[in-house]
Amino acid sequence: MSSFLAVAGTGPGLITLGVFIGAIVLFVSGKLAPEVTGLLAAALLVTFGVLSPEEAVKGFGSPALITLMGLFAVASGLFRSGGLDRLRALIGSDVVRSPKRMIALMVGVVAPISGFIPNTPIVATLLPVLEGWCQRRGISPSRVLLPLSFATILGGTISLLGTSTNLLASDVSRQLGFGSLDLFSFTAIGLPIWLIGSTYIFFFSDRLLPDRGSGDEDMLVSLAREGYITDVLIPQGSELIGNSLHDSRLQRRFDVDVLELHRGGDSFSAPLADLQLQAGDRLLLRCNRDNLLRLQQEHTVTLAPVGDQEDDMRELSGATESPQRVVEVLLPNGSSLVGASVRDLRFRQRYNATMLAVRRGNQVLRELLGRVVLQAGDVLLLQAPLDAIRGMQANNDLVLLDELEKDLPTTDRKFTGMAITALMILLPMFKLLPLMAAVLLAMVAMVATGCLRPGEVQRSVRWDVILLLGSLSCFSVAMQKTGLAEALAQDLLRALQGWPAYAVLLVVFVLGQAFTEALSNGTTVVLLLPIATELAKGLALPPMAFIFAITFAASQSFLTPIGYQTNLMVFGPGRYRFLDMARYGAPLTLTLALTTPWLICRYFGL
Repeated sequence: MSSFLAVAGTGPGLITLGVFIGAIVLFVSGKLAPEVTGLLAAALLVTFGVLSPEEAVKGFGSPALITLMGLFAVASGLFRSGGLDRLRALIGSDVVRSPKRMIALMVGVVAPISGFIPNTPIVATLLPVLEGWCQRRGISPSRVLLPLSFATILGGTISLLGTSTNLLASDVSRQLGFGSLDLFSFTAIGLPIWLIGSTYIFFFSDRLLPDRGSGDEDMLVSLAREGYITDVLIPQGSELIGNSLHDSRLQRRFDVDVLELHRGGDSFSAPLADLQLQAGDRLLLRCNRDNLLRLQQEHTVTLAPVGDQEDDMRELSGATESPQRVVEVLLPNGSSLVGASVRDLRFRQRYNATMLAVRRGNQVLRELLGRVVLQAGDVLLLQAPLDAIRGMQANNDLVLLDELEKDLPTTDRKFTGMAITALMILLPMFKLLPLMAAVLLAMVAMVATGCLRPGEVQRSVRWDVILLLGSLSCFSVAMQKTGLAEALAQDLLRALQGWPAYAVLLVVFVLGQAFTEALSNGTTVVLLLPIATELAKGLALPPMAFIFAITFAASQSFLTPIGYQTNLMVFGPGRYRFLDMARYGAPLTLTLALTTPWLICRYFGL
């Protein structure tokens, strides 16, 4: 490693290496949001004089990033116009009666769609449909949700639009002097990968995926019925009489949330903090048994009659018509709620919803919820009015896991949305328009035709992804400018000199897979592409073959939930354990590690 150490020993090289190592530590530890880490790295490289301000922010003006922003809006317009309603109806229908058939639908239909629409909104849209299907069929969500994520990941390799990783790789390739990639540059290799991966998913899912629950009754609602939602009365002589909830000891001393208050024929729902309590008020509480016992011993509250309590439990489960519903929502990666406590967020006031429990993997948190610091992948059990739940459907910070289609108005713009999306794909395919222009025109057309409201354009963009990808470009620029990429490539060249092209590409591909699982796909692309292309030059091999190897490796994460956004999205709802994903994804990872470099060799004639 003499060349690399020599360059790393210089001032700019040492600073760059230090920033890279620090960024990797932050990426892995999660102490800062990934996009904040990327911005910090860019700022430090400018502060210490490694890069100029223009070089550090070059990625924010790249055609790939602008294309991605437009693509988010187009995808949102397609979904909101009802362009995928038929697919949703098919997945939720009685035509699909077994996990095997559902998986066949995923790999055969959903995966190709993911080749042209970002897979994150596809998974977010189909999650509630699949959960409803599992509940009706008595099938564990763990049997179908991970195949959904894997299918969309495989489909994302079919075209340039499939993932943000592909677009980022195209931009880095342009910056390195090898030109941007076309819409179908990856297709000749992406199609065989899709077929190989789909075959594996179809035949091995029933053998390798665990059964984590029947799906007949949601785990969190089941816990609610077991008694931590309790109906009580305020008796005569209670210290609560004449006080508001805000001034009483009920919420300050005890871990208690008041969900509803019933007074005579009137009912009140959150927020209830300033409502003055009276004798005879009936409260629906969320609390544990110990606190409830203490409240009873101090004559603060008494249990309501059993018949009333049963009525409220039926109301919570949706057995009777009620303006309040209990629903599950998922916190996706990039949500602004991640990293904050429920109390600091003022969750109830912000969403007009009461949090009943949090599921984190297989762990259910029910006590001291105000102190719980939310994490990406958490599943929240909420009670809220129907209007508040509808508002959550349009919120990028939350993914609703319960179907509300019957409550929403239908739209007559689905064919318009589908036509706009089709033209966005066809115009660049026939070289009639550059890809960026086609995507931006499609975005404007979505707004002009009413498929997407103007105010929804900004909300549809995943700004965490944009900030991360834009800031990460400083890594590849610094690697090139300081000579670290060339030096590391020279050391790898000495180690791999004389190896066949397939073996070299295999090493590069496996290295890309390891970086993706440990860090993220975007980080892998910007860190490894400069090194891989320099290695290709030294071996007199096509640099584009190595660009393909890194891009495909970064687009295929099947071992951990952190490597890819869709894996994290299904991890909580599927009630998976960490090793579930590794056991299911390891054979596929190994298969693609052996076949993808071979496909690249055949494509480039190596």
